[in-house]
Amino acid sequence: MNNITMYGADWCPDCRRAKAFLKENNISYDHIDVDLNKEATKKVENINNGKRIIPTLIIDGKSLTNPDNAKLSAVLGINDGYRIVLYGADWCPDCRKSKAFLTDNKINFQYIEIDKEENKWAIPMIKELNNGKRKIPTIIINDDIVLVEPENEELRQALNIDAVKEEKVYDTIIIGGGAAGLTTSIYAQRDRFDTLILEKKTIGGNAFLTEKIENYPGFTSISGPALMDKMEEQARVYGATIKTGEEVVSIVKNDNLFDVATKTSTYQAKSVVLSTGSTYRKLNIPGEQELIGSGVHFCATCDGAFYRDRDIVVVGGGNSALEEGIFLSGFVKSVKIVNIMPEFSASETYIEKLSEIDNISTHMNKTSVEFVSDSKGKFEGIKVRDNVTNVEEVIPADGAFIFIGLIPNTNAFKEVIELNERGFVKTKGLAETSVPGIFAAGDLREGAIAQVAAATGEGVLASYGIREYLKS
Repeated sequence: MNNITMYGADWCPDCRRAKAFLKENNISYDHIDVDLNKEATKKVENINNGKRIIPTLIIDGKSLTNPDNAKLSAVLGINDGYRIVLYGADWCPDCRKSKAFLTDNKINFQYIEIDKEENKWAIPMIKELNNGKRKIPTIIINDDIVLVEPENEELRQALNIDAVKEEKVYDTIIIGGGAAGLTTSIYAQRDRFDTLILEKKTIGGNAFLTEKIENYPGFTSISGPALMDKMEEQARVYGATIKTGEEVVSIVKNDNLFDVATKTSTYQAKSVVLSTGSTYRKLNIPGEQELIGSGVHFCATCDGAFYRDRDIVVVGGGNSALEEGIFLSGFVKSVKIVNIMPEFSASETYIEKLSEIDNISTHMNKTSVEFVSDSKGKFEGIKVRDNVTNVEEVIPADGAFIFIGLIPNTNAFKEVIELNERGFVKTKGLAETSVPGIFAAGDLREGAIAQVAAATGEGVLASYGIREYLKS
């Protein structure tokens, strides 16, 4: 569907230039001659503060007044030999990651935000490309290459971007851009230590995926994305370099320097901080893997909007399960909480809130057995077994959200530093690991408290460890 309108006139040289540019790049558009359409003339004048400036283009709901070809290239994703269109949403972490990768590599791309009313036409197209699933980001290159939720390495290969080795030596490389990593960077930069943050996905970690945080000092209530955006801004203001979509694959110590390799680049630093956090634990029951992203989810902030006025199941009994269930209840038709235990392990604050919400029901002491779908693979509900009677039943729903704990993201470091039997990093003193010069902070650390406030405190501790190490 066409989403470009040009207001112009046949006598206008810049209009002819813009039209020729669009034609050369095979981009369709609607042209409205302001000399023949009085309403169009008024619209152009309204856009341009009373001035009749042409060409004026409307692209994805935004106006551009007499843009040169370079500006059109940037907005429409035109590069030398290819064009890129990225369909996504501002709340989508993977969309942010892909946008940051393209921007960092100075690649033009057209961004179409599918949640905007003027871009609703894009949703059926995305579903058609993804077998009925609304997956984002969906990136189209030259109308023939379709990349769905790509990792940066996949983008790098598709666009023939060379892997690079950066020559700069940082004082510290922080692996992971959540609350712990950002805090470490803020304190290290204030000590005049040059820091690089390498984040696999998007800045903010699990906190970015939390709709509401009510226990962070200074805020009675703040959204996870808003809090993480503030921390990211502060880290950048103090001078930190931040690169997203960079998955670290190895850490090697050579003399007094660490070589940190990602899938696309290699970096060097005098010290390293591990703050990769943790990943949501899966149920590992039949139907789960097949339905992830299409009925089974782990992030209410990311995917909850897809279930407005529909019935959902939340699996879990801790703080995260109840917090996210309460959030979802604000716009879904109903929330059914399934807990394997006879009692909730969440704090009393969340348990008390449940009794005040009419569209939340609880199913206690029941084990999740299987996710159920129809013959076409569409989610229908979850089969549970009563732990007392062994009777099984299917709880019908349109989707499910799982919140049953976390697994530390330390697999890449198991040959580098000492981990405990559960995979958490062993530390001592000022966040020191078993390897001098490598520190750990946040949810991946043994004994860590999975709270944003605790993670920031550990980031401070790690920064003091860096100071002592680099000055020794």
